[in-house]
Amino acid sequence: MNHQNEIMIKKETTDKNGLNTLSDQDNDTKKGLGEKWPEPTVRVQSLAESNLATVPDRYIKPPSERPDQTIIINHQPKTAAINIPVINHGVRPELMEAAREAWRSFFNLPVEAKEVYSNSPSTYEGYGSRLGVEKGAILDWNDYYFLHYLPLVLKDLNKWPLYLSTLEVMDEYGEELVKLGERLARVLSSILGLKEEQLQEAFGGEDGCMYEACPWPLPHSDPGGITILLPDDKVVGLQVRYRDTWITVNSHPHAFVVNLGDQIQILSNSIYKSSEHRVIVNSQKERVSLAFFYNPKSDIPIQPLQQLVTSNNPPLYPPMSFDEYRLFIRTQGPRGKSYVESHISSC
Repeated sequence: MNHQNEIMIKKETTDKNGLNTLSDQDNDTKKGLGEKWPEPTVRVQSLAESNLATVPDRYIKPPSERPDQTIIINHQPKTAAINIPVINHGVRPELMEAAREAWRSFFNLPVEAKEVYSNSPSTYEGYGSRLGVEKGAILDWNDYYFLHYLPLVLKDLNKWPLYLSTLEVMDEYGEELVKLGERLARVLSSILGLKEEQLQEAFGGEDGCMYEACPWPLPHSDPGGITILLPDDKVVGLQVRYRDTWITVNSHPHAFVVNLGDQIQILSNSIYKSSEHRVIVNSQKERVSLAFFYNPKSDIPIQPLQQLVTSNNPPLYPPMSFDEYRLFIRTQGPRGKSYVESHISSC
């Protein structure tokens, strides 16, 4: 099925026709992030298994958002003008496979068994099938599962599937990806000419950073910091925008796809750019991917780092907490890079 630290696990269903919670629950409701979705939840898995003659209109994207003008990148520098570098990461291949298979097994359960973990707009944590609370919105052809991994105060064990093997695997997997996220943050800091800990400190320090997991198929840039994606090893689906072209990224054995989000673009004062990406549906096969998000603490102001601001290079972004920033996406859903770009023009 094509279906912070945070983890998002997405199952994309075949097309057979070709947060961290906000600090105050009452405020969530006032802002449209209450305990109920605006319409009854329909599981894409159920639709896919019902032998529909056509895809419902709710899942048909406008022409501008459909796959077009794409090329495939195979990670081989000699086969394409554009190349995505492959770098060793230190996470055991067997752990990566175990994490992916644990969630594949979960999504293969009957829908009724998964409904116990249904999510709501207030936190998105658990089993879900839509993003954004706009009534009548065009929806994605996927189901997903969203979890908080760290800090522990946000980790709701009631939303973690009660399968011992899944819990054990995800705890070890999460541990390794936290280390990887921290290594990446140090490297990104050094490239900017900053001290290695600078980005992590800006995110809230070791005890402040959030780790979450989850997926979004519509074109978007990730609102958070660093995304570490474990793609499906058998089914291609990820596309990244390069100028006016969508590049389809083939999976590389035991490799993650690392993506920078809007918070890194803001902190670097646009020296680093968040990348716009999307997911395409395979008409024959289901696809399962795991995205692990290394995000700032939710309530601290994120703004360009002072060391990167000069009279010739003034700050492009006003201070804004991560909670405030992603509220837009949680209410309206992902919409390309429109929010980070509008954030620049509003200064």
